Amino acid sequence: MPNIVRIAGPGPQPGTVRVATGEVLRVPDDWSLLPPGDAALTGRVKKAGPTWTVQEKRGNKMFSRGVWAATGVIERIREELRIERLDPAYTRKLEAGRRKRAVEQVVYAEDFTKAVFDFLAFAPVHAQLGQRLAQVIAVHAVPVGSGTVARTERIPLEKRAEAATIAWLRHATTGYDNMVIPKVKGARREVRRMLAERSRRLLGRYRAGEAVSAEECLLARHL
Repeated sequence: MPNIVRIAGPGPQPGTVRVATGEVLRVPDDWSLLPPGDAALTGRVKKAGPTWTVQEKRGNKMFSRGVWAATGVIERIREELRIERLDPAYTRKLEAGRRKRAVEQVVYAEDFTKAVFDFLAFAPVHAQLGQRLAQVIAVHAVPVGSGTVARTERIPLEKRAEAATIAWLRHATTGYDNMVIPKVKGARREVRRMLAERSRRLLGRYRAGEAVSAEECLLARHL
């Protein structure tokens, strides 16, 4: 059983995990819980295997609670990594990686902003508003760690831009954040679907070039 790589939830007692079937398993006595926070260490420990990864879902988000692995393996890899990090070459490699990611982030932010602007597809009379709106949505959605749909690679960029725009509109132009939604399966999804349709109708006015006064412009009000 310890030789199986698992993804499980926290158990009811310390030193236990709960697997997908609901069964509670006791962690081997010679294992320790490696807390999250050091991606390099966690990655190497997982590669050395076997491990039990503990995840807990809160709302719609999944949070890491650490990785159970053999204590000896964790300590060995931790020490190897400590020595490696003392080498100046490691620091140079780390800095080079950070610079590369920073450049990639800037490029992605520009691409995402354009994708949002293209999805908005406002008529020329509202083009300036569309540019401002695209920038605001990108600033909210693009940062690393934002947890938004913009950070996923599972769907095309155009779909990410569409989903991020609808999400922003849901929070900025509807009463969604203050709604009391019944805790019934599918209720929140249905509310979001209805609000998404409302947001699309709102966008339709700007796409059609309708005149929208400053007083009634929900978009400008939230920029």
